[in-house]
Parts: sequence; C-alpha cells; structure tokens
Amino acid sequence: MSEPLLSVQGLRKHFVQRKGFPRPRTVIVRAVEDVSFTIAPGEAFGLVGESGCGKSTAARALLRLIEPDAGQVTYRGQDVRSARGSALKALRRKMQIVFQDPYSSLDPRQTIGSALMEPMRVHGIATGRDARDRAAALLEEVGLPPGALDRLPHEFSGGQRQRIGIARALTLEPELIVADEPVSALDVSVQAQVLLLLKQLRERRGLSFLFVSHDLSVVRWFCDRVAVMYLGRIVEEGPSGRVLADPLHPYAKMLREASPVPDPAQRGVLPRIVGEIPSAANPPPGCPFHPRCAQAMPVCSTTAPRWTSAAGGGGVACHLHG
Repeated sequence: MSEPLLSVQGLRKHFVQRKGFPRPRTVIVRAVEDVSFTIAPGEAFGLVGESGCGKSTAARALLRLIEPDAGQVTYRGQDVRSARGSALKALRRKMQIVFQDPYSSLDPRQTIGSALMEPMRVHGIATGRDARDRAAALLEEVGLPPGALDRLPHEFSGGQRQRIGIARALTLEPELIVADEPVSALDVSVQAQVLLLLKQLRERRGLSFLFVSHDLSVVRWFCDRVAVMYLGRIVEEGPSGRVLADPLHPYAKMLREASPVPDPAQRGVLPRIVGEIPSAANPPPGCPFHPRCAQAMPVCSTTAPRWTSAAGGGGVACHLHG
C-alpha cells in the first residue's frame, strides 16, 4: 500500500470560553477529540455527522486555518503542524479548501479576476496577462465564461459563486481539496451540477478530497471511504459502501435510517433521531453516545469504548463490537 497523501493522528481542538454573569466561569469546549484518519492519493474521504459534531473544525484544524491543540498532521510525510515560513507556504499550495457558504466566502468588493489572480501573485506562479489567462481558463473549466473576470460576486447566483470558489481553490494546482459542505447552501438541482463538476475535476486532475457533509446520499455517491463523527470523535470508519449500507455503530445506524431514500415505492415516515447532541463543554462519561443509544449497557456510561477493526475494512468504537 502506498504512503498516504494525508495522515491525521490524534487531532484535538478545544476552545476556551468565559460564560456567565456577573461571575463568569471558564468553559472548555471539546470540539475535536482524538481524531485520526488517512487519505490516499486520488481518494475521496468523507466526514459525516450531525451539525455541531466537529466536522468542519477538524477540517480547518488540519489545514491550520485554526491551530490544533494536539495531534500530528503529515502531508506526504511532512509535518504540517511544525511547518513555518516558506515550508508552510509550500504546503498551502498543495492543500486548498472550498467553503460552505458561497455568499460569504468571496469579497464583495473584489472582482472575480482579482480573487483568482491574487493567489497566483502571492505564490509567484503568474502575474499580469499570464495570470489573467490562467484565471480565464479556470473559469471555463468550472463552467463559467471568461467575461466573468471583470464582474463582482453579487452579479452571480449561489451555484455560480460556488463554481468560482472551486476555481479559486484550483488556482495553485493543489493535490488535496477540503470541501466543507460545498453544496449544503445550494438548491437541490444546483447541488447535482456542482457535485458532478467536483467529480469530473477529481477524475481529470487526479485530486484527493476530504469531503465534509451531513448528507449521506451525497457522501455515498462521491466518497470511497467515510468516517462518522459524534461529539468530536470518530465512532466508525470504513469503505463508504459498507458503512452506509451496513453500519455497525448505533449512531451510524440512526443516521442511515433517518436519511431519505429517493424511491417513491419506499415513501413513509422517517425515524426520528432521538435526543440532542450533548454539549461539547460537558460531554457524558464513557461512550459519548450512550444517553441516546437504545442498545446502551451499564459499561457504556462508565468506560470509553476501544477502537475495534471491522470485517470489510475500517473499524468502530462501540462496546457492542469490542
């Protein structure tokens, strides 16, 4: 097996907040806790879970858009967390992100051409006419006319803005794209177009993806492997076909059962996901899912489950399979 493109081991990110009045107290929010996974060259790896489970925080921490508190992140064997100066700048070229909200991720006062050419100038790739030609070619590659270079973001629809965001991520010829819920803010019909574009770019350019989403059907279609996150931790990981068709962890099963099936013959009332995610500032002891789990045992409330390898690939953190 070849060396992974990206390796994340024991990633942790806590936020310290001051809450309360008139006597504020310090609260530690455990957003990401001991997250580990790898991404192979050319692979699409999905992170799924309910809103607030730490998916986006983990993605931003491994890119150092926010600084992680602990853990190891290596890109082609190079330590990302210790990189400084020119070494970090070189890593930035190889790992790019497509943000969730196409309306807030573009500067409203900056033309599209300027947004695409600025990274080229900063990294010394191209300037002047050469940079403009490269930007025009990128727009055509994502399905927009070259004339869009001189226009402002407010002149485009949400789907077009997300295409611009994708073009901006491609300006530095990256190998890894972190797609942070790239279609969740778009209409359903536009989602399909953007997803097809991402898949075509992956095949044409040989890109790897970390695909963050709460939509299981999108992840099943796009990703080779998937990890299910709950309260800052990965509770199950493996090939997307196995995890999403026959999940082992009760939380992964709950997500699958609550996911709508696009088949009129199977219409019906979707099962309700019981309870709410506990606060990351006060997580429950033992298995973090046990307060919502119908299969919880006494050991679940006192002891954190160990990671166990699963038949068919991947693994699961659950006492039912320990």
